Amino acid sequence: MDERESLYFDTISLAESEAAAAAAAHRKSISQSRNTIYHSAVDLAGDEGGGGGGAGGRVRLGGGVAAEHAALAWQPGYRQSTALEHLNGGGGGGGGGGDQTDAAFAAQIIALQNGRNHLPPNGIGVTGDGGQGGGDDETYRRFDDGKRSVDFVLAYNGETQLEEHRRKCEIFEANLQREGLQLEHNKVQRVHFIKIHAPTEVLYRYAEILKIKVPLKPIPGQDQIFAESAHEFKTCCSRMCKSLFSSVQLNTALFPEREPRIHLEFSRNYLELYDTEHPNFLDASTRYSIINFILQRQHFVEGEETADNLGIEKLVQDGVYTCAYTLHDKDDRERLLKEWANISKWKNLQPLDQIKDYFGAKVALYFAWLGFYTQMLIPISIFGVLCFLYGFVTWSSDPISRDICDDNGTIMCPQCDRSCDYWRLNETCTSSKFNYLIDNNMTVVFAFSMAIWAVVYLEFWKRYSAGLVHRWGLTGFTHHVEHPRPQYLAKISRTKRLAGKAYGQDQTGKRNVLDPDVPFWSIKFLPNFTSYSIMVLFICISVIAIAGIIIYRMAQRASHSILGSENSMTFKVMILPMTAGIIDLIVISLLDMVYSNLAVKLTNYEYCRTQTEYDESLTIKNYVFQFVNYYSSLFYIAFLKGKFVGYPAKYNRVLGFRQEECNPGGCLMELCMQLVIIMAGKQVVNAIVEMLIPYLMRTFKELSYRHGWYKSHQDQRLVPYNQFTEDYNLLPAQNNSLYAEYLEMVVQFGFITLFSLAFPLAPLLALLNNVIEVRLDAIKMLRFLRRPVGMRARDIGVWHSIMTVVTRIAVASSAMIIAFSTNLVPKIVYAASMGDPELNNYLNFTLAVFNTKDFQVQPLLGGSQHVNETVCRYTEFRNPPDDPHPYKRPMIYWKILTGRLAFIVIYQNIITMMQGILRWAVPDVSGRLLKRIKRENFLLREHIIEYEKQHAMKMVQTERNGQQKSDGELRRRNNETVIRSRDEATSFV
Repeated sequence: MDERESLYFDTISLAESEAAAAAAAHRKSISQSRNTIYHSAVDLAGDEGGGGGGAGGRVRLGGGVAAEHAALAWQPGYRQSTALEHLNGGGGGGGGGGDQTDAAFAAQIIALQNGRNHLPPNGIGVTGDGGQGGGDDETYRRFDDGKRSVDFVLAYNGETQLEEHRRKCEIFEANLQREGLQLEHNKVQRVHFIKIHAPTEVLYRYAEILKIKVPLKPIPGQDQIFAESAHEFKTCCSRMCKSLFSSVQLNTALFPEREPRIHLEFSRNYLELYDTEHPNFLDASTRYSIINFILQRQHFVEGEETADNLGIEKLVQDGVYTCAYTLHDKDDRERLLKEWANISKWKNLQPLDQIKDYFGAKVALYFAWLGFYTQMLIPISIFGVLCFLYGFVTWSSDPISRDICDDNGTIMCPQCDRSCDYWRLNETCTSSKFNYLIDNNMTVVFAFSMAIWAVVYLEFWKRYSAGLVHRWGLTGFTHHVEHPRPQYLAKISRTKRLAGKAYGQDQTGKRNVLDPDVPFWSIKFLPNFTSYSIMVLFICISVIAIAGIIIYRMAQRASHSILGSENSMTFKVMILPMTAGIIDLIVISLLDMVYSNLAVKLTNYEYCRTQTEYDESLTIKNYVFQFVNYYSSLFYIAFLKGKFVGYPAKYNRVLGFRQEECNPGGCLMELCMQLVIIMAGKQVVNAIVEMLIPYLMRTFKELSYRHGWYKSHQDQRLVPYNQFTEDYNLLPAQNNSLYAEYLEMVVQFGFITLFSLAFPLAPLLALLNNVIEVRLDAIKMLRFLRRPVGMRARDIGVWHSIMTVVTRIAVASSAMIIAFSTNLVPKIVYAASMGDPELNNYLNFTLAVFNTKDFQVQPLLGGSQHVNETVCRYTEFRNPPDDPHPYKRPMIYWKILTGRLAFIVIYQNIITMMQGILRWAVPDVSGRLLKRIKRENFLLREHIIEYEKQHAMKMVQTERNGQQKSDGELRRRNNETVIRSRDEATSFV
């Protein structure tokens, strides 16, 4: 036996003796033995050199292991091995070795837990394929009896637990047991765990209370309904499309298609009618939601059972428990990681039924919506590419860019007061050509198509989601079914005016928490007003920040010495907009981080009764702020920049700076650049926050454990040897964890609907991002986050209403951008007024003449070649200096302004009318589904009536049989009495 093996068995023997002593004395001896073995193994590993798994079975602590894990963690099928699996792999060559220090520690833990006196011959009983991921297969995700599953886990620090916390835990756990939940303690490591199992009778009782719909057994007549619905879908076109796109279909061997079933709210009176073998019958997400409902409503202070002493969230907040979470399922998780959370499967459809079973309907609806949104981006992306290609094909036919490039004599007025020189118009040749790519005859067509596409997308999503919700048995579910939040009840109990109404007594005299009506004006108004006032304050801060960036753009002289010549095309078209866009992105991100945290506290201050109301209030406050934060700089470029500049003799100034001017081709090119920078930069920032930071945190934590970088005893490693110890080290999943994902996509939806006419390739960028985003979100939820508690939902909530409002705003936005930021209306007015349909003199028409003697501030030209210039041009519609009304607005300007306003009215009314027709023509629920729902409801009613009839007949028959049996017994007794009397009389005689 070598030194390493001797260390293993000596320390295990030591641990067993100390564990025996702990049973009679104190449980801290287990911790001491664990520390002894952990540090001894680390020291041994350091003496032997740590790294490379050569021959002789050395103990490895890192070196190449951390790098290997970092590389493998992003592979689709990778699952991080536990210490026990490393032990079974042996200490041989580099491929089979592992962290045997942790393996020895885990071996001791299992020996202590199961009462073993020695290690198994091959380490720990783990199958070669990983079994259940480590530890005993029977107890990896179950109680110690190997039969009852672990449905929920509570964790707390067992070594430093306060006496007050211990008392609260005892009361809370006793209340859980009174509700029927079964508990089992695990006190092997520093962190102690409480495993919770919900028996069937508890699930049945609360499924009835929560009105959960479950599938029924096959009903006579349902096959005809399903067959007719399926026949309507199986048209020739659908079969052809299915064959064409067979490569994107799901693997039916791993994700078999489920038979449709009729759902009914659970009731124990109709237990015989339910299909208990169906996957949707009280699936894992439903079980976890039931247990979470129980945990949220148990008291932990005896004798003071108030709403302020209620629920697991309060216990976690007070530090009594460190966390409460559900467990990942190894088999389902690996199947989803392989076939869904895998970037190589980017083109495949999503297994929405299995996602719903694993995460619950709320998460499944998010991924269904994101997938549907991504698919709907395909046609508009193709059309955007065609519009962009049209600009390339017709590049040389643009009269404005052609005239600008061919012009050699037009001198433009300086773009700043003193430091700027005159410049030639043909210097903007390249920028005018690029501007034509997005400002051409297809711009209006693309804007029109985007407006129609947005409505079609929203209406068809409602139809698609209605089918999903019905398939999952959630038709008719509303937030009115939800119970009040414990935090809401606690807030009511602390309100003086409502404290007397918050409690009542039942017939036994027990104190109950009530749900009183909360008046709006006297109680709710002040918190709501305060919350939204602070939101408005932050909106003003965001506007001030954007205004500061605008001042930076105006102060071109500050950039002159750093970035080069202000008159160069590179500076005016590329450098200044790009630097301003990057600064804008940084400011937006910082304000986003600050306000997102503040919004949660503001929403907690309000009286939100249900979780749905809470989520909607938080969402609205956040999105209104994000709307201003992300879009204000784009709105400035689209609607304000270059519109109120004035003219050289009288410039309009802000803080002494001249306002920015657009290039002769317009401001659409700069709007395009700003859109690309903010849109693409936001996606990069979100990817870093969502994926890279959790990955780096996990890697740093792993390296800290391997190299002993922990700061205190409490930070020592929790060795994963079963499912709940593995999931403990994952990031927590919050109730509103999908808020950030929804916000990211809805903000992106705003970019492509409000401003995509400035960049027709924006839908394509969104499509490429979303294809990866679906898989990255799946990887994050399966690999980095604990399993969230399943929640019911029938739609995506307030996000649909937000997108509807954005769609309507986008119509007005597009109309105004086309009218004021493109050359469409001026071209039409010029062609009609001047009789020049070829627009040969249009460029000269848009440039006004200015006499240099009339400058308000004469430029300092120095050795410029334009010292003797007497006339310069500027982009405006004004009279020349020799006109009787010099520099005043000519009549053509008012015609163009009238044309622009008329275009806005006509465009907006036409689009609004067509959107209204589409909303009317596309109902929220398809007629086919409505007919099916009606037929299923009729069939269900008849089935229940028949069941009740048969049940009543059985009851009557039972009563009759009982009556006949009692009558027969009575006759038998009478006969026995007569015979007995006769015998007694005979005996007497």
